[in-house]
Amino acid sequence: MRNFKLFLAFFFFGNLLITTSHAAEVDTVDTYSEAMKKNIKAVIITPADYKASTAAYPVVYLLHGYGGRYSSFVNAIPAIKNYSDVFKVILVCPDSNIGSWYFDSPTDNAWKYETYTAKELVSWVDGRYRTIKDRKGRGVTGFSMGGHGAMYLSFKHQDVYGVAGSMSGGVDFRPFPKNWEIAKRLGSYSDVPQSWDRNTVINMIDLLRPGSLDLIIDCGTEDFFFEVNNNFHQKLLEKKIPHDYIVRPGGHNWPYWDNAILYQLLFMSRYFSKFK
Repeated sequence: MRNFKLFLAFFFFGNLLITTSHAAEVDTVDTYSEAMKKNIKAVIITPADYKASTAAYPVVYLLHGYGGRYSSFVNAIPAIKNYSDVFKVILVCPDSNIGSWYFDSPTDNAWKYETYTAKELVSWVDGRYRTIKDRKGRGVTGFSMGGHGAMYLSFKHQDVYGVAGSMSGGVDFRPFPKNWEIAKRLGSYSDVPQSWDRNTVINMIDLLRPGSLDLIIDCGTEDFFFEVNNNFHQKLLEKKIPHDYIVRPGGHNWPYWDNAILYQLLFMSRYFSKFK
């Protein structure tokens, strides 16, 4: 891990020196969900050379956690705009309301955030930006609720995303039946356990085959999701699904995710580079 950190530091700061003469562009935009009949805000970050270039760029979708919003990443990690430059990717930070968990609610038609995030938003971005319009040029990651969302969406939509990550993800939310408004989206665990079983990502590993997705999972040892992430890792191993699994000291907080996002974006950048 120490050698990898040194490599990452040299890679990041070496490239940062090249890009500091220009700044990435950070825009807040209104997207539209036909499924939910409403405008939804997103932050979109384009690399410094985007306007001067004619190239198509890969896109990484960054999903916020419970209680977060579209502005969570740029507010908590201001340097994230530099990462768009360093890794030459467009970063898209959509809004998923306070507690959507990024699936289409079976109990409330007003909550269709799987349809919005994996279909409508991707189509909206591809229609307005110079993107690589293929799974080979799309990644998704997030923290906490967003880590679950990134796994959930990428597992179900492998035609859309080629690489996915999770930071402190709630990859099995069944041990927390009273938390984070999940019962509002699915019904109570005691009443409809089958709905929880269908929508918790640890039970969706059978959707994968070895090599169908590039995966990186990261969780701190003091995180309340650490046990479920370990279980997720073990089940991926049992199914022989290749993945990177990073464990280090840390809790469920922004200092941890500030560190983790660099590893996630480097992993995704290496995936994208395979297809250049």
